Parts: sequence; C-alpha cells; structure tokens
Amino acid sequence: MGRLRLTVDTPGTAGKLAILAIFASSFSSHAAPAPLPQALFVRGGFNGWGTSDALIDVGAGRYQARITIYPGYHGFKLGSADWSTEWTIAAAIGDAISPGADTPLLTHAGAETHLFVRAAGSYLFTVDVSAAPAPQLRVERLGAAPAASAGGPDPHSAGAGVISLDWPTWDGQHDTTRFSSPKPAAALRDYTISTTMTLRDRRPPFVRLRERPADAVSRSGNLAFDALFALANHEMHQDAVSAIRDGNYNGGQPIACACFETGEQWHYVWTRDLSYAADLGLALLEPARVMRSLDFKLSPWRAGLVQPAAAGGSADGLQILQDTGSGGSWPVSTDRVAWAFGAARVLDLLDGARRAAFAARALRALVNTVENDRLAAFDGSDGLYRGEASFLDWREQSYSSAIGDDIASLASSKALSTNLAHFKALGLTAALAREQGRLRDADKYRHWAGALKDAINARFWLADAGMYASLTAAHFDGAPLHKFDWLGQSLAIVSGVAERAQTDSILAHYPHGPNGPPVIFPQQPGQPIYHNRAIWPFVTAYGLRAAAIGKNVAVADAAYASLIRGAALNLSNVENLEWLSGQPLLLDDAQPALSGPVINSRRQLWSVGAYLGMVIESVFGVTADASGVQLKPFITSRLRRQTFGAAERIALRGLRLRDKTIEVVIELPPAEQADGYYAVAGVTVDGVRSAGAIAWQRLRAHSRIVLRLGRLQAGRQAITLVAGAPDARSPALYAPAEPQLRLAGPGRVAIADAAAGTSTNLYRDGVQIASGLAAGTYAIDGAGGCYTAEAVFAQSANRSHHSQPLCSGTAIEVAIADAGPWGAPGASRRIDGIEISSAGRYQVQLRYYNGSNQINLGISSGVKRLSLIDGAGATIAAGVLVLPHTRAGASGSPANFSTPLTAQLAAGSYSARLDDFYNMSYLEANRNFSGAGGVAGPSNQFTLFGIRLRKASASGDLHDLHDLHDHHDNHDNYTPP
Repeated sequence: MGRLRLTVDTPGTAGKLAILAIFASSFSSHAAPAPLPQALFVRGGFNGWGTSDALIDVGAGRYQARITIYPGYHGFKLGSADWSTEWTIAAAIGDAISPGADTPLLTHAGAETHLFVRAAGSYLFTVDVSAAPAPQLRVERLGAAPAASAGGPDPHSAGAGVISLDWPTWDGQHDTTRFSSPKPAAALRDYTISTTMTLRDRRPPFVRLRERPADAVSRSGNLAFDALFALANHEMHQDAVSAIRDGNYNGGQPIACACFETGEQWHYVWTRDLSYAADLGLALLEPARVMRSLDFKLSPWRAGLVQPAAAGGSADGLQILQDTGSGGSWPVSTDRVAWAFGAARVLDLLDGARRAAFAARALRALVNTVENDRLAAFDGSDGLYRGEASFLDWREQSYSSAIGDDIASLASSKALSTNLAHFKALGLTAALAREQGRLRDADKYRHWAGALKDAINARFWLADAGMYASLTAAHFDGAPLHKFDWLGQSLAIVSGVAERAQTDSILAHYPHGPNGPPVIFPQQPGQPIYHNRAIWPFVTAYGLRAAAIGKNVAVADAAYASLIRGAALNLSNVENLEWLSGQPLLLDDAQPALSGPVINSRRQLWSVGAYLGMVIESVFGVTADASGVQLKPFITSRLRRQTFGAAERIALRGLRLRDKTIEVVIELPPAEQADGYYAVAGVTVDGVRSAGAIAWQRLRAHSRIVLRLGRLQAGRQAITLVAGAPDARSPALYAPAEPQLRLAGPGRVAIADAAAGTSTNLYRDGVQIASGLAAGTYAIDGAGGCYTAEAVFAQSANRSHHSQPLCSGTAIEVAIADAGPWGAPGASRRIDGIEISSAGRYQVQLRYYNGSNQINLGISSGVKRLSLIDGAGATIAAGVLVLPHTRAGASGSPANFSTPLTAQLAAGSYSARLDDFYNMSYLEANRNFSGAGGVAGPSNQFTLFGIRLRKASASGDLHDLHDLHDHHDNHDNYTPP
C-alpha cells in the first residue's frame, strides 16, 4: 500500500473543512492514558467525519469499533464528539496505515492518517490504552462487506413504459439508467429510477420517490426528464431540516434552525454553499426557508465585546459570517460576500412586510461587511480585494505548493471569483441603499462596484488566453496566473463584468472534457481528486447560465448533458465527479493518495439547486424579480431532439411564485438536425398576448403562460474539447510542477533542472522579464527585486504556478522577545528602534507564530492594524495585517511572516504601533465554537518575534538576462539578505 502524502486539510468548501477539524488536546503525548478520558469515535471520510462509530470498551484496556468501509483513500482520526480530544498518528510514521500492524498513537491533535480500501469490507479498529509507552491502534480487515441489494425482483416490475438512458464509459463500456412510473398519466406520479453504475458506498442501485402536491412538476413527454426533476425536488426536501449540527458547534448537539443543511454528509449551514444554491434555484421554490438560512449566517458582535476602534460599520457589528477555514478564516478568505447572490434572489421573490424586514436587515449586514472588507482586504494599488478563491478552499488543489505552509501568501493573493462576489455584494448594497433612501451611500457603493469591475478587467483579463486569470500570485509577485476556473469565468459573464467579446471568448476557450467542464484547468500534478480533476454540478450550472447569455449552443449542450448524466447515473445530485471518467469514485492503485473524489456527498445542496435551476430557469426560462416574471428559455436543437423527441409541447405545472401558482407551457417546433437554439416567437398569459416581463399584478392566483418557440437560431458553436485517460498525466491536461529557483550570488539566479518538455519563464516583481529559459544560471541587472519562475509545457503551453518569491536587496529586522502569545481583544503595543538609513518604498511584515488552531481550520487568524509613526509622531502608513495560523510545531523556528504593509519612508527613526482589529471569533454566532475563539472567548493572539522592513526595488528597472551557463563561480551558496 502506498504511503503518499495527502494534506491534512482534505476537503473544502470553507467551513466544511471545520468538520475535519484538528483541535489541540489537553492530554500529553507522554501520558499513559487508561481508561479513555471521554468517549472517542473513529471519525473519517468513510462516515462523514461524524460520530456514528464509537469505540466500545471490550475490557483489558481495549476499545473497538467495527465499521463497514467502502472503496477509497480515507482520511481518519480518533476524536471526541466536540473534537476537544483527538488521538492521531505521528507524522513520522507516514500518512497511511497498514492493516494488521500496531501503530502508536499521539494523544493530541495532529494530521489525519489514511486507509486505502480497494474493495468494500468490514474493518475492526482496536485501541489498546494499556500499551506502553503510548496507546496503540490496530486496524484489521475482517472480510468483504455485504453486497448492495442488486438482485431480487426487478424494481421496475410495477412500472409502465420503462425507458432507458445509456452513456458510454471511459473504459469502453456503457452504463444505463432506467425510469418507470406505475401510473404515468397520474396528476402526481411515483417514480422508480435504477442504475447499472456502481454507486459510491455500495448503495442499492435504485431509488423510489413520489411527487408532492405542493411541488412543481414537469410534464415533458420524457419520463426520465420528469423523474430527474422530481428527484431534485425530493432531495431539496431532504435537505430542508428543523435542526442543524456540526461537531465544532454547540458540542456537536443539534441547533434549532428551519434551514437547509448542506448535504447528506454536511449537516450545517455554510455561507457560500447556501448562497450559490439559492441563486441557482432554491430561492425560486423555497424563498422563506432560504431567507431563514441566510439570516442564520449573519451575526453581531459578541455580547459584552466592545467594538474594535479600527473596525467600521454600525455599533452592533451585524455582518456576514465567513465560515471556518484556511488559516483561521477571514480575512484569509473573504468570499463571505457570496451571501449576496442568495440574498438578491430571495429579495426578488419576497414581497410585503417580510421582504421589507429582510431588506433592512440585509442592508445593515451588507454595509458592515463591505466596510470592514474595505479595511481588511481591499488593495488600493490595483483596486482588487485579497483573499482565497471562492469555493476552491482546499489550497493545495488549486494554489502553488508553497501556499500549503504560507497562508499569509494565500491571504494576500487575489482571486477572480472572490472579487466577483465582492462586486455582487457592492451592487446589492447600492441597490438596497437607494431603495431605502440612503442615496449618498448608494452612490458610494455603486462607484465602488464600477471601479471594481474596471479593476477586474484590467488585472485579471489575459488576452493571450482569451479568458480571465483565476488568481494572482501573492505579495512580492502579484502577477496574474495562467490558471483558469469555470466558476470565475461563468460569474464574470453572469454578473455583467465580462463584455460581449470577452463572453464569446471565454465560452469558446474554456476546456470541456467528455463529461463536461472541469472546475479548474489545467489540472494540478500530484493532487487527489476533489476540486482538482473534478466536475462540480453547481459550477456547471453557472456555466449553463453563462452559455445562455452568450447564446453558445455547444457549451449549453455540454452543460445539459453533464447535469442530466450526473444525476441519472448516481441517483442523486452529488457533490462532484471525476472529470474524465464521470465516476463518483476513481481509485488509483498505483498512487492511492490521488484517488477520489476524496469526499462526495449525496443531495449536495448546491447540486440540488443547480438541477432545479436548470429545469426551471434554463429549460422553461422562468426567472422573477420585483417587477414580475421573465421568460427566457434556452432550448437547443439537441435538447429538443434528444430529450423531448416527438413531444409537441412541454409543461411545468404548479410553480409557486409569491402568492401565484403558474403553469408554463412551451410549444415546440419540429425537431431539426442542425445545431442552434430556438427563439421565443410569442407568449400568452391566460390566453392574452404578452411581451416582455409579466407584471405580478397581471397574474391571477392560478395562471397559464404559453410560449411558442420559433425558428432555429444558429447561435455560437465554438467550444474547446479535450480528452484523455483518467489515469494518464498528459501535458495537454495538466500543469507542470513549479520550477526550482534560487539566488546564486549577487546579481544571479539559478533555475534547477527543468522537467522534461518544459521551459521556464522568469518574473521580477510580477513582471515577466524572460521566457523559454533552460536550466542554468543567469545574470540579473538592476538593484534588488523579487524573482519568481514558472514552468511551461512545450506541448500544450500549460503553465505552472509561480515559484515562491526570492527577494534580494536591503532588509531591516527589529527583534521582539515575546515569551508567549499576545493580542487579547483591545490590546495595543508599540515597537521602537526602527532605523531607516535610505529612503524608499518598504514592505513591512511581522515575524510571528500562530498556533491557535490547525493551519487549515478555525476562526482565529491574527488580524491587527499596524501603524508606522515617524520621529515627529506623524502616522506615515497604516493598514490591517493578517497573521494566519501556522503549521503546528513551527514555533521553535518562526519563519512565518504576515501579509505586508507598503510604506514610503524617508531616512530616520520610526516606531510601529499594533492595535486590535477583529476576526470571526469576535462574532456572537461563534460563541459556541469548540476551538480557539469559541466557548473560551475571542482569540486574536500570536507570538511575535520581530518586524521586518524590506526595501522594494525601483519600478521599471528591468533588464534582459544574460546566460551564465559557462560562469560557474563561487556564489552557489549565496544567501540573500
């Protein structure tokens, strides 16, 4: 069995990572624990990291759990219900255990270990606490797991008119889904859906479900299409709960909330998941429940907490929660503003007093959020917001390898998707401010939104690629990277940031595989399947919206096919799929750590919202806002031909919008072989012709809207198609690894041996200064600067991430001798003795250690305001610095630096002052969080070791490189100052 490393922060949407939380235990690894101090559970990917598998006392100091585990490379730990106690495997032992071997345990928090399961089986976990010098874990395979119930009577035996859908598989076979209903003519149908595909976790290969009287139903002449819409409705109801829970909140006990949980394996409300799901389709059907769920993600300051003086907004501090995540949450991640996508959609569907109350509360929360994001995350030098990419929050999956241990660099980078979420939030804030008579505020936020749109187009657009860069590199580099993600591209189109030509270019250029568009492109080498190498249906659904806006028929057809296939074969709207095979789980026997998707929840909320939206908005064309109902179906000739066949019309019945119940009927033209889409030729409302939006007052309590489709329009057909074997590592599909770069002496950089088939581009301070370089040593003219390199595949031109910046030039550091953590709420401190000998632009950072929680978790990122004060007492520069969680065990050699503050300094003496700002632990909603910053009170602390001022190079002082291959001098061990 392989022992390859799979990083500790396994899955992500931020906040979901908290379910994998690793919190420090009060138990020493040198103690001899007996008996267990509290109930422990085997918690891992195989049981949703939940508490279903308790370790039971069997005597003689042994505790056991028998668990059925299905195929996968599963991370796991031993943990208490609230994660206050953890037992883990020492990192030195490796990242995977061998069944049958005794493995010593550490009785404190640490990295998860892994178990590779090729075939489903029953496993016995035994913990022996009597073993010395430490408790031991043994995992044994007892035998094969019972097979899923595939035999017995045909599940469709009672059905009438069974129909089948077939799909080719990546390995030359095919999978089939069958659909039946005992009474197809009934007003409300029962359905049976079965699949021949092997389902993840060995579930029965069929489901049964029933349409509900209060639900919208599809009647399309295609039983499969109708059944899959009913399945999405069914799963929406499954996700509608009266209480939510998470092991990190409320001691793992239920929290009353008539909300939407995130999925079968995710029982909490997470900000971005909910918001995107609501925007895609949930809000159309359940606006009140969505509103309650959105409200759950708002929080004021903690009771008794004095608002930090540097913070903005109203005194109560009501704002949007950033869920737990990378480096301790906000402002490492700043996409909490994605809340605005869901809120805007809900506000379109609500009316009367309920809408007015929510609109007022939403405006207050949005103002406080955008004002504080402006202080903590906005970069005035380029007009963009810093922070991790929205949704792509397992950083090794889509960022450079160095980011794994350098979360401050993650915090200072910029992401397309996150900036588009800020754009959405600013637009909604401006609209609500105007609606509520706050005209000056409305103008301010509208101006901020317009400037941000310009900055996104100026900074992220890559003309040579015809798409937006997903990311910029971090501080000391900042270049837009040739990395692309489908959510960001799609949101740019949907939000109106992309202009017409950019829309056409994006849709034509973003690569699509045989089963749909991958979440990112190119794929990351050496990473398992989750965001990397994956299709996520909710992202595909945003791509479908973008395709409809751009009238791109080929991209829309790919999205329809991907969404229908994924739901049909999996009998659920699952979280994700491997992108080339379309499988819910693809095992890699040669490299088990690359198997995946690592986690794949059924009835994932945003996948459910995606499918509902596909049917209601994209096929039937229904959207709604304050003015009324709009109808803009995007039915392609392929969808009409292959899905609706001989049907002359399709209908959506029982759709409830506000206090109206409507039926939407689309009259179809004859099917055609040519590709294109059908324009709407006419609309009637209750038999009366209509044009444009249908005002709410024109609709009766029960109305019938009929759309007649006209001639086929060619639309746009451009699409980029790629393919390959899932287990291949083709340069056409992957990026190369980052090259190795080092300073090889004054005025020299060295590029280590490049991977086969690559060349290297060199950057200085984020500007490319050379391309096509081979391995070797090169002269660099000019004083100072920070250098990075990227590898480029010759075959595909796919590029790596940039290497970590190497900076030469002057640096000043003033040591600080803190004995332990500092930074309690309200605390301030002064740092003296800063002497600047030469004037210039300086990047100022704090050297620190923050071990409040694991590096990928929690709510306790250090967030403080730094001011630089000259000898006359004048403040020369000030801004918020972020000091995220650092890798556990790094306190003895603190090489961690905060995000930088840029300051133009004259020669002279200076001091620095640190004042409190805030993080998510200051909010009332996190009072019952089990880790740092929760039940024990706010946590915004870290240990300081120094303040560093690095003089930046003069801009524009870039020169050509000179090859020094023949100059092997004595500078190979040169260390930069």
